[in-house]
Amino acid sequence: MKRRIVLALLCLTLLSAKSAAADNRFIVRTNVGRQLLSVVCALDGCTVVRALDGTLNQVFLVTAPVTVDPTLLINTLNATPGILHVELDQLVSLIGGINTLTTIPSGLSDTTPVSYFGSQVWNGYANQPAAQIIRVAEAQNTFQVSGIGIVADIDTGVDPNHPALQAVLLPGYDFTRNQPNGSEMTDFTEPPPSGNPPAPAQVNQSTAAVLDQSTAAVLDGNPAYAAFGHGTMVMGVIHLVAPNAHLLPLKAFRADGSANLSDIVSAVYYAAQNNANVINMSFDMKVDSQEFSNSLAYVNQLNIICVSSAGNDGLQETVYPAAYTTDVMGVASTNDLDQRSSFSNFGPIVWVAAPGEQIITTYPFSTYAAASGTSFSAPFVSGTSSLFHELQPPGAQIDAAQAIAHAQPVGPGMGNGRLDVVQALQSVHPTNTSPDFAAAVSPASKTITAGESAIFTASLSPGGGFNGTVKWTCTGAPRAATCTVSPSSVTLDGSNNASSKVTIATTKRILPWPPVPFSSSLFPTFPLPCIGFFCPPPPPLPRGTPRGTYVIKLTATSQTLTHTVQVSVTVN
Repeated sequence: MKRRIVLALLCLTLLSAKSAAADNRFIVRTNVGRQLLSVVCALDGCTVVRALDGTLNQVFLVTAPVTVDPTLLINTLNATPGILHVELDQLVSLIGGINTLTTIPSGLSDTTPVSYFGSQVWNGYANQPAAQIIRVAEAQNTFQVSGIGIVADIDTGVDPNHPALQAVLLPGYDFTRNQPNGSEMTDFTEPPPSGNPPAPAQVNQSTAAVLDQSTAAVLDGNPAYAAFGHGTMVMGVIHLVAPNAHLLPLKAFRADGSANLSDIVSAVYYAAQNNANVINMSFDMKVDSQEFSNSLAYVNQLNIICVSSAGNDGLQETVYPAAYTTDVMGVASTNDLDQRSSFSNFGPIVWVAAPGEQIITTYPFSTYAAASGTSFSAPFVSGTSSLFHELQPPGAQIDAAQAIAHAQPVGPGMGNGRLDVVQALQSVHPTNTSPDFAAAVSPASKTITAGESAIFTASLSPGGGFNGTVKWTCTGAPRAATCTVSPSSVTLDGSNNASSKVTIATTKRILPWPPVPFSSSLFPTFPLPCIGFFCPPPPPLPRGTPRGTYVIKLTATSQTLTHTVQVSVTVN
């Protein structure tokens, strides 16, 4: 047995030493931890790549070369004690369906700038028919709500420099590259647009954007950019409904519209462990996944509201995640006449419908686009869920679903009807009717070397018309380090968010004195002995910030209101 373990560890070392590409991917749940799973994989010809469930360390991405039979590996792993479940990773696509943009709405040409909760946006976006149909402005004014907390979107990323979104965007994460910042602009390798675009131009089957002709020509019909801009467009719809909610871009899809299910699962756990209140999923897949279902059940237990598009095949069919009806609200599409869109799926997976034709929204390169699809119906419900959260902060998935079920009937197969934001919020009995604010900080963690500084962004968003001065305090900085917040005090005006820069400045470690200039076997060094009751003090520790992981607490206080958020800093 001992020899088998030694051989396994040797195999593990050899496997980790070479970087051969692995074609087959597996999602593995275990209760034996990563180290023992790696030993098991060394024996069975697979490699543990990374944890998919963040701090839980129970779900892992495992790869194996094509020379290893995937069915045999799954059966072998499933028969191993401590391995709870194994499934093949899936390839998920945003591309497909029969949704087409047949007519470009006139509002896309209405570029008149208007102020929208502190940002300048196009009038055609702020006052489009879809927003009027579901009564967005009326709900915002009647209940004095504009969104609170964090709405995560698992998508292609976002244009981080779009002026309409910039003030509320959090950095997010790119799971396609396994690196911070959920920007979709990293996928665009062509020259940026130039000049003033003359008119909207088609960029794919379902989308027309106000771009110059050369850029539109690069995008239209190019499979490498088949889904480029999707995340920025979805974020724009969420922002239209909940303009003060913080937006967390989780890039699991590439510009061509493809994604690994393992990256989507990882994004769900990331959203939950980075304080998201709502998760928007404007995609669908036709094959069930136990681990995807497990991830959504996990966030449901944390009172996180989940919303998904119902799909664009025009069928009564089962697609996921909308079919996880206990944990997710599936959203179908209607036109401006409250009729089911011809491309919209329908049936038991639908909880509610929302406008999904010719939706005007934000697009990369600081411009706007019009698009059709249930992808753009779902974020109307996600934005409404943020407004619901503002009125009823402890509300869980089931509470939000029951509120949103107060909708306008639009015919069979469309769940509870077409979304009506006013009706949904009227049904809520607020548990906190006093003005309040929400606090957030990003990113969730950073790793630095002693002597460097870790920089975070602390954000405040008002709810219920809150206005007043909020003061930040910081605790938990390690020895020989400081935590500063600038500005440390901000004033909220009831509508606009405010952010501060948090700096954890550490000190480089140095020895307290120079080393002994010589050493000789003739003059060995020994610790000085104690003389009587006197013992010489031990040598002092090195000066500087010690190694370790530290939890930094940031507290936002305004009179009797207090909210605390935290980040972690690892010092090497």
